[in-house]
Parts: sequence; C-alpha cells; structure tokens
Amino acid sequence: MNTADLAAFIEVARHESFTLAAEKLHLTQPAMSKRVNNLEETLNVNLFDRVGRRVQLTEAGRALLPRAKQWLLDFEEIKNSVASLQGDISGILKIGTSHHIGLHRLPPTLRAFSQAYPQVRLDIQFIDSEAAYESVLSGDLELGIVTLPPVADPRLLTEKIWDDPLAFVAGVDHPLSQQTHVLLADLTQHPAILPSLNTFTRQIAAELFQAAGLNLTVTMTTNYLETIRMMVSIGLGWSVLPASMANEEMVVLPLAEAAKMHRDLGVVYHPRRTLSRAASAMLAVLRTQNELKP
Repeated sequence: MNTADLAAFIEVARHESFTLAAEKLHLTQPAMSKRVNNLEETLNVNLFDRVGRRVQLTEAGRALLPRAKQWLLDFEEIKNSVASLQGDISGILKIGTSHHIGLHRLPPTLRAFSQAYPQVRLDIQFIDSEAAYESVLSGDLELGIVTLPPVADPRLLTEKIWDDPLAFVAGVDHPLSQQTHVLLADLTQHPAILPSLNTFTRQIAAELFQAAGLNLTVTMTTNYLETIRMMVSIGLGWSVLPASMANEEMVVLPLAEAAKMHRDLGVVYHPRRTLSRAASAMLAVLRTQNELKP
C-alpha cells in the first residue's frame, strides 16, 4: 500500500468522481482508476460502488477514509521533519483563503514570500473562510488564512494577523442613509443583504440583533463581499461589511452598536501537524509584513 494510491482513493471519495479526482491530481482517468484498483487488490475489498455515473463509498471505504487521511498526515509530518534538516526551502505549500482576504490583505505578503522563497510553489485555494477552516482540520490544507471564528476552536491553533472592523452600510439613496440617527430596530424595517448563516461574519451580526431581541429581514445572501457591496450600492438593501470596503456609493450608518462589531483575520493550522519549512516561512513573512511577534 503506497501513499499515491491512498491519495487517489481520498480524492475520489471527496469528489465522488474518478474524472474530477483525476483532474485534481493531474492524472488521466485510467491512471486514477488503476491506483484505486491497486488499493482494492491490496486490501481485498471493494472501496467504491460504481453504479452508472455515480461513485459511492462502500462500508469498507467509509471505514478506510479517516485512516487513510491520518496515514497521509503522518507521512507528511515525516517528510517535513526530514526536510527541516536540509538546505533550501522548497516544495508545495497548500493554503486556503477567502476572496476578500486574497484581494485586500494578502498581496503584499504573497509578493514578499515569493521573492524570498522562489523555490516554493504556492497552491492557493480561494474558498470561504469556513471551508478553509474545515480543510485545515481534515489535513487537506496546511494553512488557512481566514476570518477567525468568534469563539476559539481548541482543535486548531489560531494566530490573529489583522483586525477588521465591520460597519453597517447602505446606498447613498437608501432611506436609512437619509436618517441622522439610526437604531438597530430601524434596520429591521428594511431588507438586508448578508452572507449565509454558516459564515462567521453573519454570526457576528446575528448575535448583535439577537441580544437586542430583534429579528433580521434578510432577502438576499451571498458569500462574495464584493457582490454584496455592489448590491448595497445600487440600493437593494443594507448590509454589514468590512469598514474598509465602504466607498463613495454608500453611507456608513451611524449606529452606536457598530463599535462592537469587528472580525479577527488570521492564520489557522493543525496542532498535530508539523509545519513544513515553507509554512513556517509563510508565518514569519505574515508576522514581519504586519509587524507582529511570534
């Protein structure tokens, strides 16, 4: 049993498709099938039920999946431990980050890192912070540069890099923008455009209204903050956005409660995973770029 066969099995299980898994690992579909077949022959079990175009884990496959992931994590840790004794920092660094952080926070860090460590290939996945968080937990990503959860999760190590104040915003022609004094209760009388319920940003806003005994009227949801900004600017509703995203087409609403709203942006990594030298170097660059101490 080898790591390549296990990696193929994990990707097919994740995508429920040999075709998508092959694309992810840059293999042909026959090569992907061969790796899974090798594993099935070694274990003398069927790992997938192949019914038409559907691919589903068998009972044996479901039992193997968490063990296979742990196997690869352990193997990665062995490689990182050995690599730490060698010279140049190289290899692949798998990072997950949100579109907002990737657009507005990360570019100076990525530029500095790439100049300092040209032999490292960055594999960056632009996904929701919550999805990146889960991928770090599962071992699929080494680092997540994300919105940190409002309540710390002991399963991961977190390090705050940026403070991200939030603001209530509405388009310049929105009725709320014409008011000198705005209360939370006033917001509930107008439609809101917010990220989905599973996002940390939505949780921060929802808790504020819940504490005041108020119900939100949310008419549209999207996790792309740039899209929310566009919809707010044309008057489709009010929202909660990072204060840094406010522009001339919108008004920051003067609510006292806004002072309580902010997000912590930072990096998360698994406590049981020995960071590669590339990941440790990325952490150092993040701290240096933002004048933080380890």
